[in-house]
Amino acid sequence: MTATPSSHPIVIDVATAFLAEQSAPKHQRYAFSYTITIKNDGDENVQLLSRHWLITDSDNRVQEVRGEGVVGQQPTIAPGESYQYTSGALLETAAGTMEGSYQMISASGELFEAPVATFSLIHPSALH
Repeated sequence: MTATPSSHPIVIDVATAFLAEQSAPKHQRYAFSYTITIKNDGDENVQLLSRHWLITDSDNRVQEVRGEGVVGQQPTIAPGESYQYTSGALLETAAGTMEGSYQMISASGELFEAPVATFSLIHPSALH
C-alpha cells in the first residue's frame, strides 16, 4: 500500500550535534547525533510505522536507510503530544545533509508520509 502525502498536521523539529569523542577525522570518520521531535498537531492518534533517510556527505556519497520504527519503537502520538528520540549518523566528510520521511498511520487507518526537511550535519571546522 502506498502512503499519500500528509494532510495531517505533523510538525518535525531537528537538533544536531557533532560527536567529537566518537569521531576520528584523520580516518574520515565524523559522528553526529540528531534529536528529532515529532509533534502531532492533528485531532487523532498517529503511529509512526517506518523511516526513510537519505544521508549525503560533501562528496555526494549517499547512504539510503529504511527501517521499521525509530530506535526500536513504533510510537503512537496522541493529539497535542510529541515524541522525541536521538539517533546518529556517520559520515566520511566533515559535512553532509540528511532528509527523509516517516510513514505513519492515523487512528482512522489512513497511511501517510510525514516529510523531514533537509538538515545539515556539520563539523565545527567546516563552518569557517
